Amino acid sequence: MKKTVAAVLLAMTMTVTFAGCGSDGKDKTAESGDAAGNAADAAADTEKSAQDNSEGEGPLSDGVLNVGTNAEFPPFEYVGDDGEPDGFDMALIKAIGEKIGVEVTVENMEFDSLVASIGSKIDVAIAGMTITDERKNMVDFSDEYYEAVQYVIVPADSEIASAADLEGKNIGVQLGTTGDFIVEDIKDATAAQYNKAVDAVNDLRNGRVDAVIIDKNPAKVFGEQFKDEVKLYDGESPEFGFEKEYYAIALPKGDEELAKSVNDALAELKEDGTFDELVSQYIEN
Repeated sequence: MKKTVAAVLLAMTMTVTFAGCGSDGKDKTAESGDAAGNAADAAADTEKSAQDNSEGEGPLSDGVLNVGTNAEFPPFEYVGDDGEPDGFDMALIKAIGEKIGVEVTVENMEFDSLVASIGSKIDVAIAGMTITDERKNMVDFSDEYYEAVQYVIVPADSEIASAADLEGKNIGVQLGTTGDFIVEDIKDATAAQYNKAVDAVNDLRNGRVDAVIIDKNPAKVFGEQFKDEVKLYDGESPEFGFEKEYYAIALPKGDEELAKSVNDALAELKEDGTFDELVSQYIEN
């Protein structure tokens, strides 16, 4: 799920563009300044985290790994029956914590806040997060742990069957995800942005959007849940031509000790069969 910091970079550019405007321009300049400040703060936080870890004050020094997620992305993360975040990613990060020998605590938050919160509110983030060059400017990533592709969900009676058919359409996406950016490249299409993918799908069912673009696994969950109302298209098919993407755990930039601990634990989980068991439990079933 590509949920990017591109908007922050754009806002930084707009600071110069609107500096000489009237009252409206002043508002936009202030907003841009805030965005630039947030980006600088995030970079400073991740740098400080790496320095602290080298001095015995990093994320693992207190025996607790504080993890951020956005529990709106089944089967990778969702709110379980007990009201707590559950799913493949949650099981994976807890298994990693067990291998490392630390307690894992999870904070459920807006996806767009995750990257900027690393090094301050949280130590790492796992949320079906795609490795992108934009995010690499702010955080480091673990080794990739899952390969994904986008799916297109349309009403059961829709005539949409290709990328060309999406031109000029109103398309539901989860804010900041890969689908959000795919829509930018579709001619005359409009992105209807939602904080929760399920809200986009519900609006599709109610005729408020023409299609929804989200990752394969949650798309299949919704496809099964509403199988009489919607149909799915594989975005990797020739008709759509979407590229594959890779999920990884977002880490504080420059924290090599934490990255090694996480990657070593992840490798062990793959070697001892635990990873495959979690895939079977949460994704294949």
